[in-house]
Amino acid sequence: MKFIETLKLAVAAIWAHKLRSALTLLGMIVGVTAFVVVVSLIEGFNRYVDEKIAGIGAKSFTIQRFNPLEDFKDTDTIAAAQRRNKELTMEDYEYLKDRAAMIGKIGARARGTPSEVKRDNEVIEDVFVSGATANCVDIENRDVAEGRFIAQPENDNAARVAYIGADIATKLFPAGNVIGNEITIRGLPYRVIGVETAKGTVFGIPQDNFIIIPLKTYSIDYGSLIRQRSLYFIATAKSDDLFNDAVEESRFLMRTRRKLEPHEKDNFGIVTPDAITGLRDRLFGTIFIVAIAVPGIALIVGAIVIMNIMLVSVTERTKEIGIRKSLGARQVDILKQFLVEAVTLATIGGAVGILLAWIIGVMITAWFFPTYLSILAIAGALAASGGAGVASGIFPAWKAARLDPIEALRAD
Repeated sequence: MKFIETLKLAVAAIWAHKLRSALTLLGMIVGVTAFVVVVSLIEGFNRYVDEKIAGIGAKSFTIQRFNPLEDFKDTDTIAAAQRRNKELTMEDYEYLKDRAAMIGKIGARARGTPSEVKRDNEVIEDVFVSGATANCVDIENRDVAEGRFIAQPENDNAARVAYIGADIATKLFPAGNVIGNEITIRGLPYRVIGVETAKGTVFGIPQDNFIIIPLKTYSIDYGSLIRQRSLYFIATAKSDDLFNDAVEESRFLMRTRRKLEPHEKDNFGIVTPDAITGLRDRLFGTIFIVAIAVPGIALIVGAIVIMNIMLVSVTERTKEIGIRKSLGARQVDILKQFLVEAVTLATIGGAVGILLAWIIGVMITAWFFPTYLSILAIAGALAASGGAGVASGIFPAWKAARLDPIEALRAD
């Protein structure tokens, strides 16, 4: 028999029992849907982390008071780090900037403080206002939608200017005309000089509800750059090849400035993109295996259901098999017919599961977290469902192919 004829017979047999086929497919649909949704969530998270790393520069690193990947492992390490690690200062920043030979650019940032922002009668609570030096726009690869970022003279002169997120611009300036107008932050007037391109939300948390002001202005208006307003530095290497050398040079200079002995632990933290992705891979490697194993159980259950239905189908169609054999059908033809029927049934379930997973992914992306459905995930889901079809159909097909034609014709 030609494959196309076998496929037509399989589709006809499935269509002849529509309700039974639909119920049979439920297990496969649930398994494939769960599998694809989990993969798209993990892939979406990985791409999100990679985009964030790219957003602050894939070859940039931060120098801060703590290294969260090492100092926050448990309560003992946190307590030890709090006793050991000192706040960074602008003197540290100037020391690094003047002496580092392998650093291309280095900028200083201060962590944000929730603040009340007003314009006329419109008030926004809990806007994170932070401080930054002028060169942070290049180091962090910020996407400026309107106007510009902070200029160096504005930082030197502690000017009250503000670079705002898209949400702030939309809420305070619904009619547009943002640049050059004033807003009030904690009772003080600031002139808006730039608006950043909208980024949306992640985990339901808006990414465009922020304001950046000159670092010197921030230290004057908000107070010393310590604790919740702690200072940290962002740096890049002069070239990608010098990245690791720039990190080690920064560590050496900080240790030298703080007069640390060779046996003493760093009393500051340096965080690199490789450390972040390494932590992500370690965490999500195990989670990925567990998350894939659960939908795999549903796939196995779906395959068992298909095998059961195919065995029932062989019993129901015993006389048909006998007639076909008496007319010259070989064992391989019968085997192929039932095997193709099982694979077709499973593949239809896989296709429906992928479609449902895509719809769920679109909803999750719109309301909660970005997902990504790759061609590899689709191919893997179809291969898994097809493989389950082969595994579940091989025994019923073999049983049908070995039926004795005379006994089959006598069957009721």
